[in-house]
Amino acid sequence: MRRPALLSRNDLTFPPPEHALKEPNGLLAVGGDLRPERLLSAYASGIFPWFNDDHGPILWWSPDPRAVFEPTHIKISRSLRKRLAHGEFRVTLDSAFDAVVAGCAAPREPNGGTWITAAIRAAYSELHRLGFAHSVEAWRDDVLVGGLYGVSIGRMFFGESMFARATDASKVALVRLAAQLARWNFDLIDCQMMNPHLRSLGAVEMPRSEFLARLRDNRADLTRYGPWQFDE
Repeated sequence: MRRPALLSRNDLTFPPPEHALKEPNGLLAVGGDLRPERLLSAYASGIFPWFNDDHGPILWWSPDPRAVFEPTHIKISRSLRKRLAHGEFRVTLDSAFDAVVAGCAAPREPNGGTWITAAIRAAYSELHRLGFAHSVEAWRDDVLVGGLYGVSIGRMFFGESMFARATDASKVALVRLAAQLARWNFDLIDCQMMNPHLRSLGAVEMPRSEFLARLRDNRADLTRYGPWQFDE
């Protein structure tokens, strides 16, 4: 029976994503650390970290199939279209990264937990400082009411999480981000694993083999480092 690979702190290489376990879907490796070099190597290889405990091992995943958005294929409902037209939220890029991650980390239920641990928050804050991680903020007046964050390499944006404290705030952030990425000729928005919310917004499932082929093509493209701003 195949087991997930054990990563050492001294070796930044990952096993091939195709070696990921089918059950649980996509578990590839255990261990290592969250230094920027390892995280960037993971994303460039179609791998991401997802674990629930700062005191437990880091788990690395590459699921099959992969949930993705085409930047020009976000599904906009009638009510969301009205919100966009009325300009209910002011949307910014890379203006409050740590606050967005904190919003995403807040438990969805009173007694719930979060996979966005203190170690994850510190690691992605460092990626943001280096220009690879980005946030989208939705504001009502001067209050942050929603947003999302992720990592960008080449012409791909790897979404990590989103949150909303006002109806449709995170959806507006996603629509504005997708439109900007389309202007920059981005290829895909990765959202890792499918769920009903993502599907309702137009996400589709892509076989891992195709996703990895798109990633290989992506490696030749220059990365657009942050901080990002919307085009006028």
